[in-house]
This record gives sequence, structure tokens and C-alpha cells, in this order.
Amino acid sequence: MTSNTVDLFSDTSLSERVQTLRQQLQHHGHRYYVLDEPEIPDAEYDRLFTELQALELAHPELSSADSPTRRVGGQPLAQFASVRHAVPMLSIRTETDTLATGAENFDARVRRELGLTPSDPPVEYVAELKFDGLAMNLRYENGVLVSAATRGDGEVGEDVTQNIRTIRQIPLRLNASTATDISAVLEVRGEVYMRRDEFEALNERQREKIARGAKGEKTFVNPRNAAAGGVRQLDPAIAAQRRLSFFAYGLGEVTPAEQGGPTFNTHYDLLMTLKAWGFPVAEQTKVVRGAAELVAFHQHMGETRDQLPYDIDGVVYKVNSLALQRQMGFVTREPRWAVAHKYPAQEQLTTVLGIDVQVGRTGKLTPVAKLAPVFVGGVTVTNATLHNEDEARRKDVRIGDTVIVRRAGDVIPEVVSVVLDKRHGQAEQFTMPRQCPVCGSAAVREEGEADYRCTGGLFCGAQRKEAILHYAHRRAVEIDGLGDKLVELLVDANIIRTLPDLYRLGLTSLAGLERMADKSANNLLEAIEKSKQTTLPRFIFGLGIRHVGEATAKALARHFGQLDAIMNASEDALIEVDDVGPVVAQSIRTFFDQAHNREVVEQLRACGVTWEEVEPAERAPQPLAGKTFVITGTLPTLGRDEAKDLLEAAGGKVAGSVSKKTDYVVAGAEAGSKLTKAIELGVAVLNQEEMLALLGR
Repeated sequence: MTSNTVDLFSDTSLSERVQTLRQQLQHHGHRYYVLDEPEIPDAEYDRLFTELQALELAHPELSSADSPTRRVGGQPLAQFASVRHAVPMLSIRTETDTLATGAENFDARVRRELGLTPSDPPVEYVAELKFDGLAMNLRYENGVLVSAATRGDGEVGEDVTQNIRTIRQIPLRLNASTATDISAVLEVRGEVYMRRDEFEALNERQREKIARGAKGEKTFVNPRNAAAGGVRQLDPAIAAQRRLSFFAYGLGEVTPAEQGGPTFNTHYDLLMTLKAWGFPVAEQTKVVRGAAELVAFHQHMGETRDQLPYDIDGVVYKVNSLALQRQMGFVTREPRWAVAHKYPAQEQLTTVLGIDVQVGRTGKLTPVAKLAPVFVGGVTVTNATLHNEDEARRKDVRIGDTVIVRRAGDVIPEVVSVVLDKRHGQAEQFTMPRQCPVCGSAAVREEGEADYRCTGGLFCGAQRKEAILHYAHRRAVEIDGLGDKLVELLVDANIIRTLPDLYRLGLTSLAGLERMADKSANNLLEAIEKSKQTTLPRFIFGLGIRHVGEATAKALARHFGQLDAIMNASEDALIEVDDVGPVVAQSIRTFFDQAHNREVVEQLRACGVTWEEVEPAERAPQPLAGKTFVITGTLPTLGRDEAKDLLEAAGGKVAGSVSKKTDYVVAGAEAGSKLTKAIELGVAVLNQEEMLALLGR
């Protein structure tokens, strides 16, 4: 709603709209500031606030002293003692124009207020970060922290001293070189916030509690929500567990200079003094001059904000000279000399139009909410991940729901929560399909796993590129020259659909590919032909069976000797193999139970892919069975992979680090810390010649 449309309302409907907006803002302000349980994103609250503000400006007769536009924040909680602020904690105006013009307009307003002409020098500002946390007033008397209070309604806040004392960044006694450096009364103002890593750790702890059946536990929507809840805990021990942080950015009541209080000429001097006294001040804070440098700061922080360890939703500009600040003064309780310049909202409201399931390159099935288009985080979003079935059920996302969608930087958009008050009808709960939506193979969820996965790895179109790249890997069947870009070209051109198609390629099919000259095509065809002669362990590894790495593939080949024996082995028989447990056995069995996968294996054989097989009775002896080796340094004539193959072929296990369980360390030239540790632990050290002698070579 904008001021140029309000005349469309009658006086009655206009008054009703104003009352409705006030009620909505009061309700959501209470949920946000008091209960710490927001129902709508900040951008939606800002939209409602801006609409009400425009209506009141256009129709002054509708203004009211109890309007949310006349207030700074919410009411204090009843269970905390009230604290009246000696100097009101006022808010600053928000510039919702997220483009460069937002900074330029602020500079133009400041210059007009100061009566400056184009020939006058640029105005000096301090550019700061706009933290997404909870405003706090810290009162020090003679350098000692005596109380801490929230903003509350700007005039009266909540006494949260005991909880604030748990924040280690906040000094209990100020750091001053002499007693005269600190005034009798000093109120420091700043933001209590929660780092993103601490937020993730907190939610992980909460999820564990919920999984154990703990009552009344919940996860938190965002770090600000969690920080505010921590500050308002009645038990300081719980507040301490939140591991909150603090940044200082200003002053409240201070002993006057004529009575021994500190004096400052600029806002930046004030911040640097706070830092010297022991308060954390954001290192990004910077003195800038004129509109161009304001724009540059806003742009730079917008590009790097996602690399910060905490959330910001904008930056703040303040005229640096305190004398000029006093000259400019306030308007409707907001300083003329400061503004908060926001970034595009990272959370917005939209509607779920449907829920699809996408299959990733590795077969992971991910539910994705199809959304009514919404502009969030600087782009128009139409899809948002629901991560997995458990997450979709926990959030109870249903088709037709109104949801909060979040997008930060390059992170994939996600549904944060459902606005239950807006739910209509009885929508069905989402259930993950038990068949892959791409190829129809069984979708399984292993014990202890959060994700469902398609089992048609060699057949599934969604996994085609990944399957080919893995098969061609140098430690698998190895096709030299077949890399990511070429596989993408071959698959996107529909030349290759499954692995056997590799062995049906010819010069004609390759000729039309971008940057594929005759020599390159011939080299690739030669590499493909060479790959037909492989080994059973390499072939098994190349199939890309979940949980089957190189070592497991070698163990299977040693134990069974033949591929058919592996393909037909029961789970019980598979578990008898070294390095194969119940999870791996089930994965192997599930893979070969898919007719699609067996068909691909038979086609590869028909294309001429072959390896040496032996009867179980003919298996080579395993002289190094049960022995663990570590290879370090450069061997004289053997590559590390070659040495590893020799040891594993004789039954040995090759590990990556030295421990008390290591039997031998094979050391070459320039061996480093692994050799040192082996000597410390008394582990036998071999050179290449001694290793070969151990192998009987």
C-alpha cells in the first residue's frame, strides 16, 4: 500500500485498514520482541510497517499516540524487573532502497540538513554493520558492570544482568590505564548476537534432545531468535549454554565531561575508546567520505556478508562528527544523522504449489517445494529444498501452505517454517516415494541415514554422469582423457546413456563434439579399448556400489574370485568377507538385486570388458593377511598406488596414519612425520627392497 493509492478507500475503510495494520503490527511485534517466536519474516513486517506509515503521513487525522510507528520496540517480559533507561534507546530510520541510491539519498539529505553546496567537501561518516541480534544497554559504575537491560519499548527495558554476565566478550570491569579514564557512570550500548556455528551446534543439541523424547524442546528458526531467547532465560546456566557474543556501537548515559566524564569529537573516536576499554567492536567498521564511499562499503559488505561468522541484514551510516550530530538533531525520535541501509530480504513469505522429488548425481532423493515466485536474497526463487523426508515432516510442509523461505548468498533456498495460521483445508503430509522418480528403481533408506537413495546407479538417468566418471576413474577401470567436461558433452548430446555405450563410440559420433579434433577422438577411443582389459577389483570398484571402495572391492575379489559369485552371494556370505559389515553387505545385495544393474554388467561383458577370474580353491595365498601397513615418502621405483596394490594383493591393509596397531611403515625418500611417529611408537620400518622381500619378490 502506498500513499498514492489510499484515496481509493472511503474514510471508513481507510480507518479500518489503519486499525487492522496496527493490530497486525502489535501482534507480530509481540511475537518477535517479547516471545522470540516470529511468525513472519522481517521483510513482511517491514512491508506492513511501511504501509501504515504511508497512510498516517497521508492522513494525519488518523495518527494515534499508541500507533506502532510511534514506538521503538516491544514490552518487557513480566518475569523480569523493569529498568527505565536514563537516555531512551531510540531506533534509527531504515532505508529500504537496497540499491546504491539508498546511500546516495541519505548523503543528499545530510548535505541539505547541513546547508552544504556542491562545492563543499564530502561529509565524513562512520560505516558500520547492522547486526541481526538484540540491542543491549550495559551500565557501568566506576568501571564495574552493575546492570544490563534490553531495549524494551525504548523507555523501559528488562533487567537481564545475570544472563549478560555469562557472555565472555562483555567485560565485568573496564580496562583502563588509570582510574580517571573511566567516568562514574558509563552506559555502553551494543548488540547481543549468536555466531552461525554456535547456532548450528545449538540446533544439533536440540535435535538430539527431541530424538531422545525430551518434552518442550524445539529447534530455533534463526540465530537472532536463539540469541534473544538466551538473553531472556530465567536460569543463567541455560543462557550460558547459548554461547552468545556481543558488539559495542554506542553510549547511553555518561557522566558529563565537566564532572570528569570522557569527551569525544567523533563517533569513530568513541568506538576506538570502547575497544581500548575492552569491548569488541566490529573490525569492518570504517570511516568513509561522501556518497561514493558509502555505496562502496554497502556493496563490499553485501558481497562478503555470507563469509562473516554472524548474520547482518544491512549496514549503518552515521555522521562522524558529534558536533554535526548535535546540530542535525532528531525527527520523530529518529536521528537525522544516521540510517540503516538494508540488503535484499533473505526471508520472505510465499505459497507451496507442489512438492517434487529430485534425484542427485549420487542417487540421493531430495524433496523440493515448488513455490509461487518470490523475490528473496536478491533473486526470484521458485524452488526451495526440504532436505529429506524427516525434515519435511518436522516442518510439516504441505501443498498450499504459506511458508517462510530463506536464501542467503549462494546457499540453496530453503523452507524455514510454515505459517500455520494461514493453513487452509486438510493437506496431505508429504511421503517420500519408494521408487526413484527418474528410473523406477527401488529407493532405499539405510539404517542411521537421513536420505533415501536410488539403487539403479548404472541405469538411472540422473546418475548417468557420475556413474561414467566413477567408472573411468584411474583407480577404477581407468579411461584416460574421459573427464568431467567430455562426459557432460557426451551425455548432454545423448550419445551415451549407459556405461556400455562407451564401448560403442566411433569417430563419427565424436566428430561433432565441441573441441574434439581427430587426434583427441582417436586417443579417447584407444583409451576406451585399453580399458577392456582390467582386473576384477577395479571393475567392482568401477560399478559405484554404495559403501564399496577400493579396499572393499579388493577384499571381495580375493574372497570370491569371480564376479558371478559376488553377484549371487547372500548377505550372510558377504559378511564373511574382511572389511564387509551388515551395512555394506546389504548395499551390495540391494545393488545386484536391481535387474537394471545386472543388465548393464552383462552388456559390459558383451562389449568385451574382461578380467582374470579364479576358482576359490585357486586363490593365491595371503602371506600378509591381518597386517597393517603405512606408506610414506617416495619409493625408488614404485609409485605409492603400485606399492599399495602389491601389499593388498598379499592380504595386507594399507592405512593412512600411523598408530599402535600399525605393523610396518614402508618409508622412502623425504619421509616426514609418519616416519617420526613410527620410530616413537617402535613400529618396524621397511624400505622398498625389504617390503618386496616380505612379499617374496
